[in-house]
Amino acid sequence: MTNAKTQIDETIKANNVVLFMKGTKSMPQCGFSSRVAGVLNFMGVDFADVNVLADEDIRQGIKDYSDWPTIPQLYVKGEFVGGCDIITEMMLSGELDTLLETNGVTFDQAAADKIREANA
Repeated sequence: MTNAKTQIDETIKANNVVLFMKGTKSMPQCGFSSRVAGVLNFMGVDFADVNVLADEDIRQGIKDYSDWPTIPQLYVKGEFVGGCDIITEMMLSGELDTLLETNGVTFDQAAADKIREANA
């Protein structure tokens, strides 16, 4: 597990935005992962995706690393942000926009606004 922890830590530090998910950003393999990846993709956020289904040590390791029991898990600039419900709430409230702006992560503001309009 130490190797998995090291790999997780290096991935989080090497990327501005990382989504630990079931599947990949182009082919999510669960609804929750699909929702978060879909939001990030639609907003044009450049993010690294880590398929936890490809490695059981990473799948369990990320849960231990964050002390969060579920997948997906989003990290921005090395900080754990949350899972699907939290990201959805942050998206709809505009908090995700603020978090990305504050951390210098580029995204399409018009796309973010469209998501909120569609869910109003």
